[in-house]
Amino acid sequence: MLLDNQSLTFNNSHSPTIQLSQPVLAAVNLCKNINSNDKTLHILSGLNLQCMPNETIAIVGASGSGKSTLLSLLAGLDMPASGKVLLGSQDITLLDEDARAKLRGEKMGFVFQSFLLLPTLNALDNVKLPLQLAGNPHAEKIAKDALNKVGLSQRLTHLPKQLSGGEQQRVAIARAFAPQPAILFADEPTGNLDAATGQTIIELLFELNAHSGTTLVLVTHDEKLAVRCQRTLKLAHGQLTQVAILNSELDAMI
Repeated sequence: MLLDNQSLTFNNSHSPTIQLSQPVLAAVNLCKNINSNDKTLHILSGLNLQCMPNETIAIVGASGSGKSTLLSLLAGLDMPASGKVLLGSQDITLLDEDARAKLRGEKMGFVFQSFLLLPTLNALDNVKLPLQLAGNPHAEKIAKDALNKVGLSQRLTHLPKQLSGGEQQRVAIARAFAPQPAILFADEPTGNLDAATGQTIIELLFELNAHSGTTLVLVTHDEKLAVRCQRTLKLAHGQLTQVAILNSELDAMI
């Protein structure tokens, strides 16, 4: 179990080494527009991004800058106006929704600010469901192991409403890591949590990520979360720029 006195602390100096290899995920000249009141808003304008194996990336920026939109495009939940998103060598923008959904189930994990647990399913079934949908014959064992790793082996039969916010986010993290995704997207994973609980979730997220070797791309306003990543990118005016962050300067950016 990872949530115990033996838990490890990870920081940038102990993050997995980025390997010089093919990107796990890449955005190429990505554009996204929204029509509003007879005007076209350019959310993303020729954006480029490469995410390497085992890399951890934080995306920061002002509210409304398009961070969550970018995450949706990278995950194939939304389609760009132009440009492409490559998962390995496969352009997911050329796939239909069913094919993209299948790919997400096989290659991607998600952690959201609002947890997005199914309220009528207990913790075990929430983690087990994506594995079952993917046809994994060992879904229950994998789900139990995942919940044990996040310290919830005694909460398997609890419904989301019977769990605290921190416990619900741990269920969501277990669900995200259980299929062993190549890439994990996290959208404000500490946004609905108090400071102490958020810090626990940060430690857990990075510890599990280090053990699994997953590429992590997260959107955050939480400076403690952003500085733990190997790279921090700021989204502004439809473009990403890499920034060297000092803790004292991060508040101004996010």
